[in-house]
Amino acid sequence: MCDVRAVAPEGAAVDALARLQLNAQRLGLELRLLHASSELQELIAFAGLDEVLRVEAGWQAEEREQRLGVEEKRELDDPAGF
Repeated sequence: MCDVRAVAPEGAAVDALARLQLNAQRLGLELRLLHASSELQELIAFAGLDEVLRVEAGWQAEEREQRLGVEEKRELDDPAGF
């Protein structure tokens, strides 16, 4: 998974992501893009790469934390943490 929220919607970025996907595929892996802006998604589709570069829609960081069983941070002197 690759968080692309800071990636500018430019052709060079789409090219780099496509190359990254190609390398991942050669290793038997799959690249999934998280938090892609609508502009980046539109550019990926315009380039005809929307079936190659998979964007995870609606992925939230909280969902991943819950899936991984990550607990909420607590202070050491917080009695609720015991």
